[in-house]
Amino acid sequence: MPSDAAPVGAFSGRHVLAELDGIDPSLLDDAEFLRTTLASTLTDAGATVCDVITHRFEPQGVTVLAMLAESHASLHTYPELGAMFVDVFTCGHRADPEHAVRLLAKALGAEAETMSTITRGRRPSEAGER
Repeated sequence: MPSDAAPVGAFSGRHVLAELDGIDPSLLDDAEFLRTTLASTLTDAGATVCDVITHRFEPQGVTVLAMLAESHASLHTYPELGAMFVDVFTCGHRADPEHAVRLLAKALGAEAETMSTITRGRRPSEAGER
């Protein structure tokens, strides 16, 4: 193994949990709009989108899941409240999950955004420790 390679088992990432409020309810019930908007905001934030699936609930609400080369993203909408829960987890340093959430909030015209970030995994210096 080359000396500059990360030890086996080393991985780290950021997991962003967010709530967006004050969104037009019609946008929160439009599965295709949400699908394309999530994919484009993730791409603009440096993530590699592998696949996106959607499910529309009756009478309202949409869940969108994006599989990323870096991990995953999801959103769950509540049109009756004008609100959405967002979850973006990316490993490595290329993708910026906080930026993805801010871009999504802007694209949806959210009036309020609450976001928290959790650092996950083991850095290379921790990989060999048990």
